[in-house]
Amino acid sequence: MPKVELWANHIMDIVIHAHDLSRTFRLPKRREGLTGSFIDLLRPKYSTVHAVSDVTFDVHRGESVAYLGPNGAGKSTTVKLLAGILKPTSGELSVLGFNPHRDRQTYVRHIGVLFGQRTSLWFDLAVIESLRLLQRIYDIPEPTFKERLERFDEVLALGRLLHTPARKLSLGQRVRADMAAALLHDPKVIFLDEPTIGLDVAVKARIREFLRLIHRELGVTILLTTHDVGDVQAISDRVMVIDQGKLTFDGTPDELRRDFGRGDRLIITSPTGTTGILDAATSDLGVTWAEDAPGKFSATYDSQKVPTTALLGRALSSVEAQGMELQEARIEDILRELYEGSGRT
Repeated sequence: MPKVELWANHIMDIVIHAHDLSRTFRLPKRREGLTGSFIDLLRPKYSTVHAVSDVTFDVHRGESVAYLGPNGAGKSTTVKLLAGILKPTSGELSVLGFNPHRDRQTYVRHIGVLFGQRTSLWFDLAVIESLRLLQRIYDIPEPTFKERLERFDEVLALGRLLHTPARKLSLGQRVRADMAAALLHDPKVIFLDEPTIGLDVAVKARIREFLRLIHRELGVTILLTTHDVGDVQAISDRVMVIDQGKLTFDGTPDELRRDFGRGDRLIITSPTGTTGILDAATSDLGVTWAEDAPGKFSATYDSQKVPTTALLGRALSSVEAQGMELQEARIEDILRELYEGSGRT
C-alpha cells in the first residue's frame, strides 16, 4: 500500500484529536468576615485556575484509554470538554469530526457519556420509562430497542430494575442502568468518568465484563477516568496520566511500568546465603538485601538505575540459589508513587 494511502488511513482512523487543549476557570477569592464580604461585593478579586493546560493527544478507532491522575489533576474537566459540556479556552478539539461544544446538538447522538457520581436517568421515572424516552430522542426503531435491551439485560442483569424508579436504586443498580442508557443509541465513542466508584466487587466485575465486551467485540472506542487500578487492567490497552492540568505520560501499561517503575523486587532462596554475602556482591550497584524468612532474601531496586540482569548475575555468583523470583513493579504502586509525588492523592 502506498505511503500516502497509509498516512490517509491513519488520519481517518483518528476519532479524538486534541491539540494544545486548555481550559481555565476564573474563581472569586473570598475575604474573611462581614467586612470582607462587603468589599467582595464592591471590589471582587479573582484567581485563574488552569484545569487543563496545552494537552495534546490522538485516540484511534477502537482504542480503550485509561485517563489517570490524582484528584484535581484535570481528568473530569477533560471529559467535559470531550463531551461538549465545557468549551475549551484555547486549542483544537474534534471527536468523530465534530467540534464537541459547537456541534453539541448533533454530536451527542454519536457518543455515550457516563459520570459515576451523576445519573442521566429521570429521577422519578421507572428505568424502562427513561430508556423509552431516550428511544424517542434517538429515533431507535422498536425491534432494535428490544434487541439492545435484551443484550444489556444479559450482561448487566437489569431485570426488576427496569420497573423501579431511579431514585430507589442503589448506587450499583443505578450505574448499571446508566450504562444501558449511555449505550442505548449504539455510540461509537464512550466517555466514562469514574464508572465503578463506590461499587462492590461483584458489580465492578459485571461492569468491567460489559466494557470488555463492547470494546473487543463491537470495536467501541473508550476513554475512561478512574482511580481503580482494576479498571485499568481489565479494560484499557493504553494509559495517559495527567497532573496539574498537563499530560505527563502516554503509553501502554507495560511502558508505564518500564518508565516509572521504581519498585521491582528480586527474591532468592538460598539456605547457605546471608545478607552480608549478598550485600557485598551488589554493593557497587547500591542494592541492599533483607532476609524475609530463614534462607529467603529479597532486594527492592530501581530498574531504571540497576539492570536486572546485572543484579541477578551478581547475586547468583555469590550464593548457591535453590530458587528465585522477580516481581515487577505493579501499576498500582507506580500510580501511588506518582500521586504522592504530586502532593495530591
